[in-house]
Amino acid sequence: MKLLWGAKPADGINAKNVFELYAIKITQASGRAPLEGDVITTASDQFNNLTGSPEVSMSMNTEGARRWAALTKANIGKAVAIVLDGAVYSAPRVNGEISGGQSSITGNFTIEDTKDLANTLKSGRMPAPARIVQEEVVGPTLGAQSIRQGIISFIIAFVLLMIYMVAMYNFNAGMMANCALIVNVFFTLGILTSFQAALTMSGIAGMVLSLGTAVDANVLIYERIKEEMKRGLNIKDALAKGYGNAFSAIFDSNLTSILTGIILYVFGTGPIRGFATTWIIGIICSFFTAVFLTRVVYENRMKHDKWLNIKFCTPFSKNLMQNTRVKFMSLYKRSFTIATVLIVIFVVSFFVRGLSKSIDFTGGRNYVVQFENAIEPEDVRLVIADAFSGYTTGALALGTDNKTIRISTNYKIDSNSPTADDEAEEILYGALKKAGLVSQAKVSDFKNPDVREGGSIISSTKVGPSIAKNITYGAIVSVIIALIVIFLYILLRFRNLAFSVGAIVALAVDTVVVLGIYSLCWGWMPFSLEIDQTFIGAILTVIGYSINDKVVVFDRIRENLRLHRKQDYQTTFNDSINQTLARTINTSLSTLIVLLCIFFLGGETIRSFSFAMILGVVAGTLSSIFIASPTAYLVLGRKIENRLAAQDEQ
Repeated sequence: MKLLWGAKPADGINAKNVFELYAIKITQASGRAPLEGDVITTASDQFNNLTGSPEVSMSMNTEGARRWAALTKANIGKAVAIVLDGAVYSAPRVNGEISGGQSSITGNFTIEDTKDLANTLKSGRMPAPARIVQEEVVGPTLGAQSIRQGIISFIIAFVLLMIYMVAMYNFNAGMMANCALIVNVFFTLGILTSFQAALTMSGIAGMVLSLGTAVDANVLIYERIKEEMKRGLNIKDALAKGYGNAFSAIFDSNLTSILTGIILYVFGTGPIRGFATTWIIGIICSFFTAVFLTRVVYENRMKHDKWLNIKFCTPFSKNLMQNTRVKFMSLYKRSFTIATVLIVIFVVSFFVRGLSKSIDFTGGRNYVVQFENAIEPEDVRLVIADAFSGYTTGALALGTDNKTIRISTNYKIDSNSPTADDEAEEILYGALKKAGLVSQAKVSDFKNPDVREGGSIISSTKVGPSIAKNITYGAIVSVIIALIVIFLYILLRFRNLAFSVGAIVALAVDTVVVLGIYSLCWGWMPFSLEIDQTFIGAILTVIGYSINDKVVVFDRIRENLRLHRKQDYQTTFNDSINQTLARTINTSLSTLIVLLCIFFLGGETIRSFSFAMILGVVAGTLSSIFIASPTAYLVLGRKIENRLAAQDEQ
């Protein structure tokens, strides 16, 4: 970016002519502009405090400020051309000497004009030409279709959740929870609107998953109220104790989810950040609506002696998973054996089959090509393997009609040549055309997502090798940090190492199970099981969701340990798991309803993510009961044995 001096506006020379006349003059003298973009430290669009009109604010470093003051003093009344890559973006007039390095550019600007100009000034700070290391192009039709599928999955999931809550907790209580869900959605949308956030598929997925989190809080409260009513308390006291006793579990589970969401946001990129942002906002809104808003309504009704006969169960759910007496702690040897066998199988699969890594981790190009007729991916794979000889290639069907194929290659991904992208697309077009798979007359039509007849590229993605290494490193670090943060939080919250060890062991098992199934199943499933950034986001979300259930179970164990100090630990652990079993199953089912809607209706762009989440919910539910709690029980028992042994020695 250059700042070039031109003639006075009175001379009748426009900005274009200013650039042509004076750029030539200065180039002949020194080859450089009087002031270049490396001196600019910040540039932003804002509104003038006096006139309210849009303007651009620009700051310079010390050297730039000194030279800027001298230049503006000597050229009052003249125009300055702001040039980037040979194009004049603006030619403001110097009204007076500008000292201190702080300048304001005003004029007949729109808001879009000031944003563009600010971005131009900021881009001028780059000391060297930029190289694109990651690029994604999505056709408008594909983008609109993804959004439409996301909205449909959201609506259906919402309706099914409402029906589920009414079926489990009666009409009045169920509809109260449903009203809280509706308010939660409005709050989430309102906050996103205030941020001027764009509607994306990942954002919709985050909103849909936040519905499951909101239902979780309502289920916790209602299950505690049912327990208090079974103990003989009247409805008013049962409500008070139900909300009070459920608060700590809801707070802990939501906070661990928020911590996971923050890690997703910090270490993720575009789509993952969009998902994390929406998820965090949804969690905060659900905490407010479930814990405070519904309680205010219930207490108001009770205060006026209304709803005194309200029920929190239906004939179907009245005795569902109630008064169970399963001795879970006696089953730990079987559960540990099964888990060990599965882990061994998965580890062998890691070494034998490995994981299907996407270009996010290897670097390369992805082209989603839509054909007119159904084509076997293997036929496409053979064609492109010959065309891109010497390079890694792949072809994978998206959907079940075999008309949409994702083609991958790392052709010249290390090259800095500006024509490498065009070469790859021309080779792809030529190979598919020669094989009779596409009938487009020109390569430009093949690359145009709006021209679908004859086959065309409807979206493309490119990831350079440097960014792939960064993504790989960030993915590993984010998972490790998530586990460490959760370990420390559980240790701090429960003040007992046994619970932290139990949680981390179970979370590690959950992660290995999801990765292992992806390793075993990739290549023969009817959808992609590639490990990409979205999958890493799913793993972190699984960790955040899975810890929710473990926190709830641990919270009940901690509560019972305080109430029954002399009770046998095995009995306490068994009773706690049985008491929270209804909540565990109900929450898992409600979340699975949401995820199944995303999986079947959300489209290909989010299917791998939702599949990983489904696996994570199932594995997380089982590990809470059969891995986390028994591990905590064994560690806690060992601590007691050591303490008793020390007392005997004394």
